[in-house]
Amino acid sequence: MSMSYEAAKAFFSEAIFHALLPYKKRIEPALVRAIEKFGEKNNLRDACEYALQSGGKRFRPALVLMVADALNVNNKEKADVIDAALAVEFFHTASLIADDLPCMDNDDLRRGRPTVHKVYGEAVALLASFSLIASGFEHIAINSEKRKEVCQIATLHASRLNGTPGLIGGQYIDLFPPHLDREKLYEVIERKTVCLFELSFLLGWIFAGGDLQMLPEVKNASFHFGSAFQILDDLDDMEKDAQADRKANFANLFGKSEAVKVVQEHTEKFKNSLKVLGLTSEPLDNLAQGMSILTAAF
Repeated sequence: MSMSYEAAKAFFSEAIFHALLPYKKRIEPALVRAIEKFGEKNNLRDACEYALQSGGKRFRPALVLMVADALNVNNKEKADVIDAALAVEFFHTASLIADDLPCMDNDDLRRGRPTVHKVYGEAVALLASFSLIASGFEHIAINSEKRKEVCQIATLHASRLNGTPGLIGGQYIDLFPPHLDREKLYEVIERKTVCLFELSFLLGWIFAGGDLQMLPEVKNASFHFGSAFQILDDLDDMEKDAQADRKANFANLFGKSEAVKVVQEHTEKFKNSLKVLGLTSEPLDNLAQGMSILTAAF
């Protein structure tokens, strides 16, 4: 008997919650310690803290830890990748602050609270976004102290995925959308969603001592995971996006059945990439299984 969509969505949410919970317990204290190093208390420091403590699931930094744990499952001494995980969270939060600005998406609320610029003003919000990006690179450098040989590789990937080929370029396309054929929409998905998942997988792999020759396969895994994740979100948002005249929705552009088929393909390829990489762990398996169950309910 097939599961209803609402039941499948509840299952997926529960799977994500349980997969993330032990990682959140590691991330939150580290985040508090990192915020304490943001300098003297003023509006800029408060804006950074406000943005970072807005109730996010910590999905992306948790993925850094998941990959590292899966890679080192048989090692007695686990690699410490917490600073790399914080870097991803800082980059993600910085992008949300910028996306919400009046000159961008002009949003008043983020996760049920007033956006940073509504509380602290546009100038401070912009500076908070800059501060978090800078701090993200600082934490990559801190994590590199124990593995100096990978610092350049990690920094190059972080720069590319945050810059014009990644998040910034994705926001530009979002603001000034071209004609959205299949190829262009995949470019939007890759830049707006996949890039930070890619950085999460890459930093977890790099700093946990993964084989650098396997980085193309790590990118492959994150591409399939991020693509499936975003198109699933598009399926869930079909009606809402149609009402808002939001063009960049895969399911609305190419139909629900095509979107479901594509998600299934990406999920299977993600599972295969995990096997190739030897990243077999309960949290990663649960994420893949949750996506399969949710997709089957559409």
